[in-house]
Amino acid sequence: MVRVSHSVSLADYRQALSTRGAGAPVLTSILARLPVAMIGLSLLLYVQRATGSFGVAGLVSAGNLVGVACGSVVQGRIMDRLGPTRPLLVVSTLFAGFVVAEIGMIEADGPGVAMVLLAVAVGTSEPMTGPASRALWTLLLPAGRVRDAAYSYEAISMEVFFILGPGIAGLLVTTPWPGTALVVGASCMILGSVGFAVTPAARRQRPVDDPPSGSLLGALATSGMRTLALAAFGFGLLLGMVEVAVPAAAERAGHAAVGGLLLSALSVSSVVFGVLYGTRPWPRPMYLRLPTLLTVFAVLVALLALPGTLAGLTVALLVAGSLVTPQSTAHSVALEAVAPEGTATEAFAWVITAVTLGAAAGQSLSGQLVEWRTSATAFLVAGGLGLVLGGLLWLRRRTLLPTPRNPEDRWATVGTTTG
Repeated sequence: MVRVSHSVSLADYRQALSTRGAGAPVLTSILARLPVAMIGLSLLLYVQRATGSFGVAGLVSAGNLVGVACGSVVQGRIMDRLGPTRPLLVVSTLFAGFVVAEIGMIEADGPGVAMVLLAVAVGTSEPMTGPASRALWTLLLPAGRVRDAAYSYEAISMEVFFILGPGIAGLLVTTPWPGTALVVGASCMILGSVGFAVTPAARRQRPVDDPPSGSLLGALATSGMRTLALAAFGFGLLLGMVEVAVPAAAERAGHAAVGGLLLSALSVSSVVFGVLYGTRPWPRPMYLRLPTLLTVFAVLVALLALPGTLAGLTVALLVAGSLVTPQSTAHSVALEAVAPEGTATEAFAWVITAVTLGAAAGQSLSGQLVEWRTSATAFLVAGGLGLVLGGLLWLRRRTLLPTPRNPEDRWATVGTTTG
């Protein structure tokens, strides 16, 4: 048979978040992850206002996401072997230095190439508190419905940050100095990451006794992880194209200041629908869920090209946003079925890498499309690419069926199973 994900209730969420030892990591990780949608967007809007070009700004933001993609896997692999405390303290220090250097380059009206390279460095050193936070639940909770609720909380909370982040960044960029958004976001990320690193639960997390060996791909060496990464890449690609096309549409409508707020609309319905979706996930089997969710999301993104007003675009974004959290949650839950043992942090880092690489490609492509044509063109191209990737996921769907390692794993694994 095909085993399905556990349905979770509000009581499961309460039990997970009230677990002994979870309070401090939850609170500090909130501060660390709040700016996750602010850094790249702050750079995008900051550079656009400094250079007057969405093309250059899109490349800088894409460079930042490429850095995040590279740094997340390296940090995840190190944290699986050393625990999260020392790595997070080191990268937080590096991150602060690179942010200062990037601001100096932008203020000095430096060359675009230098801005992009520094943006890559900023992204590479961005503290990966998200993967560390998710991995910590394996220490705090046994496998089962309550842990599923914790994973769902991680996905839903990220969407809350995606609601607040763009709105905060959009407002702060309109202040007399547009670099304010980047400074505020980086400061929150550093303080939260350092706070998380020194919590008792994080310091108690032990390195892997016998770390997995093999190719440089690590957790990505399995076919199921590669399929999951493809789903995450497609998800990030669509989001990245939307994140550039929406502010461009707002600017061309004469309301540049509301670009970030419009992006927040994408996540408002996502959070509400995400909580409901966790209680009745559909399609039930994970191997059908990932291609279905991406395909339908692609259709909804393409429909963003239809509205002729910002009010209509806002409504369309609310509709499209209903499938954002379900995908994030599905990615997180699918890891339990396909990730190799001993790679909890690294495996989730690969998902982040795939999403950010997709977003980087999407932002870069979308920046060129809105310069060449219109935001509607970017939405239509995004929808077409999403449909192609959804088809590829459908062809690879069987790789998401897990192979249990022992009798206990057979019942502990969530997402899908065979039998």
